[in-house]
Amino acid sequence: MSQEIQRHEITKKRIVYQVPEMGAVTIRRDVEYQGADGGALTMDLYYPPDSKTESRIPAVIFVMGYPDPGVQKILGCKTKEMESYISWGQLTAASGLVAVTYTTGTEPAIDIHALVQYIRRNAAVMGIDENRIGLWACSGNVPNALSVLMREKQDYLKCAVLCYGCMLDLDGATNMSDASRQWGFAYPCAERSVSDLPQDIPLFIARAGQDEIPHLNESMDCFLSKALTCNLPITFVNYPAAPHAFDLLHDSETSREIIRQILTFMRFNLMKDELIT
Repeated sequence: MSQEIQRHEITKKRIVYQVPEMGAVTIRRDVEYQGADGGALTMDLYYPPDSKTESRIPAVIFVMGYPDPGVQKILGCKTKEMESYISWGQLTAASGLVAVTYTTGTEPAIDIHALVQYIRRNAAVMGIDENRIGLWACSGNVPNALSVLMREKQDYLKCAVLCYGCMLDLDGATNMSDASRQWGFAYPCAERSVSDLPQDIPLFIARAGQDEIPHLNESMDCFLSKALTCNLPITFVNYPAAPHAFDLLHDSETSREIIRQILTFMRFNLMKDELIT
C-alpha cells in the first residue's frame, strides 16, 4: 500500500486578507468537465452568500498552469485543494462574484479551454453569466492565462489579474520557457508577443519587488514596457518590500490593500453596468 504524501506547508497558507462573509459562501465541489485527454476533471464553484438559483453572476476563473498529477506528487494535494485557492475563492464569492477553481490533467494549456467552453455551455444551470468572465493567475500559472487572452477575440472576457507572474520571453530572452521546463508549468506563449494581446481587456498586474524567483521581475518589467508602448489598459501595482506570493506570505496592511484593490478591479470590470445603475 503506497504511503500518502504529506501536504507541503505552502498548501496550508491562506491569503492574509479575510472578511466575515467568507464563511457564508456556498461551495459546489467537484463538478465534472471533460479534459484534454477525454478524462473527467473537476471544478469547484464558490457562490456569493444568499445568491439565488436563478441568478446569472459574473465569474472569475483561477487559471492553473501546472499539471495536477505533478502538483499532487510534490505538494500532496491538487492545486484547487490548496488553502490559498480555497480562501481566494471564498473571498471572491464574498465580494459578489462566482469563483471557479479546477483540476488539470497532463495538458493544462488545453484543459483551460475545455473548462471555459463547458462553463459557457452550461452557464444557465451553473448560475453564471457566460458573457462576463474574468481571469486570475499568479506565478507560473500566468503564461496559461496570457494564452487564453491571446486567442481570437473573446467578447466574454472582461478582465484579467496577473500576480507576480512569469510573463513572456521578449527581445530574444528564453528565461521563462527555460523555467517552464524546469518547474513544469505550461508555457503556450512561445513566439508570441505583447502585441498579440487584445487592446480592450483590462489587466491588473501586481509586482513583488523582492521576488526571489530568478528573472521573473525581468520578464515583468520588459512586459510592462512593451504593454505601455502598445497602450494596453493596465492597472499596475509595485510592492517594493514584497516577496513572491505576498498575498500568502507577507502579512501586512499593504498586502491586504493590494488584495482589496484586486477585488475592486474585478468587481468594476465584471459588474460595472450594475454598479453604474
